[in-house]
Amino acid sequence: MTSPIITVTLNPAIDLTVTLDDLTPGKVHRARAAQSNVGGKGINVAGCIADWGIPVVATGVLGRGNDATFTDFFKDKGIQDRFVRTAGDTRTNIKIADVVTGTTTDINLPGLTFDDETYDMVLDVLRSEVVEGALVVLAGSLPLGQPASVWARLTADLRLLRCRVVLDTSGAPLAASLAAPREDLPFAVKPNRLELEAWAGRSLKEVADIVAAARDIQALGIELVVVSRGEQGAIFLRGSTALSARLPVVNALSTVGAGDAMVAGIASSLADNLGLEALARRAVAFATAKLGRIGPHLPSPDDVRQLARRVDLAVLAS
Repeated sequence: MTSPIITVTLNPAIDLTVTLDDLTPGKVHRARAAQSNVGGKGINVAGCIADWGIPVVATGVLGRGNDATFTDFFKDKGIQDRFVRTAGDTRTNIKIADVVTGTTTDINLPGLTFDDETYDMVLDVLRSEVVEGALVVLAGSLPLGQPASVWARLTADLRLLRCRVVLDTSGAPLAASLAAPREDLPFAVKPNRLELEAWAGRSLKEVADIVAAARDIQALGIELVVVSRGEQGAIFLRGSTALSARLPVVNALSTVGAGDAMVAGIASSLADNLGLEALARRAVAFATAKLGRIGPHLPSPDDVRQLARRVDLAVLAS
């Protein structure tokens, strides 16, 4: 049996998605629909991995006051729930999906209190779950008031446990993680283009510019670098190979969580020991399949495989 993939979410949320015909600031709107889903990048990743059929363990921090939504989700998906519960309510994030433009506006509320004691409880859970070579996905933002070094600290602790860490974060937490000593670096990272620009400190409008910046990350000691580019797909680098992969976007119901679905595709591919081309196909197929659904869900594995076969791949000069 495949070892479970473990996801860690330190700043989860309940995502309230409100669908409108056309979002105009300052105007009163009548919503088409409203739907609540569990949220937080690591939880989204776990949901997509579970839909694909690989065992997954989800951990992090939840508030006791409103954890029923998460508990039900984990049970329905067959996800092993190893979240630490603390006092208070998990935050709610509001997603306003504009049907006309296909864009989503996010309003993210503050999260739970997180301290060293909570960190140690999460680490104890991880120590009890991981085996040598385990894949651990660290994903999302950090709780309000936490230093940017938390993901870097956790990556270093997981490296001591001989885990492979897939990191999906941005801004100062990404920079702190990439500034760590070589032996404490994650195995893979997945910034989007804007997040890569922020780290590189320069505009990356051309594909060659993106590849060059991704190569700079590789040179630090990162095995796999994936740069997501929205409708333009993604760029994948491992070893000396750089690939561009994309699928046309059709009937995008919500863009929320597409990047998380891509991370799920990456992690599942690493669990299956796929080569870079097959990994790129699956990752882009996961992201594209997710666009037709609200919440952390994928269609059937057969549907995703059909999408993967249609992915356009190109080898990039570097």
